[in-house]
Amino acid sequence: MAYKMIDLFAGCGGLEDGFMQSGKYEDIAAVEWLQPQVKTLIHRLKTKWNITDADERVMCFDVQKEELFYGWSDDSAAPTREILPNGKESRYKTGPYGKGKGLDYFVKKAGGIDIIIGGPPCQAYSVAGRVRDKNGMKDDYRNYLFEHYLNVVNRYRPKVFIFENVPGMLSAMPDGTPITQLIRKGFEGIGYEIIDDLKQYAKINASDYGVPQHRERLIILGIQKDVCDQPQVLLKEFYTKILPKHQTSRKISVGEAIGDLPPIYPIINEGTSPGRIDYTKPECHTSWHRARHHSLRDVEIYGMLADDILSGRNKYADSQSLSELYEERVGAKSPIHRYHVLRKEEPSTTIISHLDRDGNRFIHYDPKQCRDITPREAARLQSFDDDFEFIGNQTDTYIMIGNAVPPKLAKCVALAVAEVLDRLDG
Repeated sequence: MAYKMIDLFAGCGGLEDGFMQSGKYEDIAAVEWLQPQVKTLIHRLKTKWNITDADERVMCFDVQKEELFYGWSDDSAAPTREILPNGKESRYKTGPYGKGKGLDYFVKKAGGIDIIIGGPPCQAYSVAGRVRDKNGMKDDYRNYLFEHYLNVVNRYRPKVFIFENVPGMLSAMPDGTPITQLIRKGFEGIGYEIIDDLKQYAKINASDYGVPQHRERLIILGIQKDVCDQPQVLLKEFYTKILPKHQTSRKISVGEAIGDLPPIYPIINEGTSPGRIDYTKPECHTSWHRARHHSLRDVEIYGMLADDILSGRNKYADSQSLSELYEERVGAKSPIHRYHVLRKEEPSTTIISHLDRDGNRFIHYDPKQCRDITPREAARLQSFDDDFEFIGNQTDTYIMIGNAVPPKLAKCVALAVAEVLDRLDG
């Protein structure tokens, strides 16, 4: 019998796809408020998992609103830009919400649920986000979206939950109190336990689980106290024995992940505009393997840096030399080095949503291609299957991929959690 699942802050469905791949779970409902992500998840559930009513199960709605439980009706005809509590305008399209039956309807129809999965947006917890924001993200409303996750858990009382986020959460203190302390107290207050030492146990590297990318994440398993006599004992076993059983024997490299995709070369002819270099468009068996335009300056830098690594000269192998190169070529200083060539024989660095703006830190290792990675290459480094279709424009696609949980990691977590659920069920 499959365990019944709700996915919150679902994004495009990386976490859910891994859980579905495990064959241990049944999708009951999912919640996400950004339109491209919702359309992508609906498409995936319909085409891959044959869930014909995915249009209803995947709710394009704000998890902060109580109508999420009871149902809603919004007949607005066009997408609007969301005004966030900090007064800023979101650059993502949200709504129109349309008409929805609400979570209560689907949970009642399923006869209850066994597990809730998901994690609030990580930007407010990430160290990089705090460095960039003048207030250290202290005023960002996303710091407290975990409270709404907690509300859903309390309402439907699953046996377990999986709360995924960035390791930066361990040091986040938006109001002076560690956010992990608030989360722990919140879940304890509704009758759930999480591991007593998150830093020691819950920090997981995706590259240990077959993902061709160094990507550290917090995987927080919560267990309802009423269904387990010794939650801490089972939680420690989950992190030290059950989940590690699914680790791979070796790490997967960038070359193994993307090396069979057709090469894409810059098209530079006499008279080519220096600000808009186009690329060849090869025949490819999968979608989104196409390069974006680059300036001639960037094309030359990418090729030079990739050749520097391939040749073994390693003139630009340290952050200082890369920062100096950036200042020399771009004419501006940067507190961090702006360029990085992906190493062919190693896992990738962490794929991030900033790819929607530029790929300077994700330069292809082949110096002849002189470009950053395509959306499909980014998707493969995140361990998405080639039949996973992203619905939206290129910017939407890079954001969805960068913010996703790698499905291969999610599948390993799903299999480990299923073993915990099996034990709780006797």
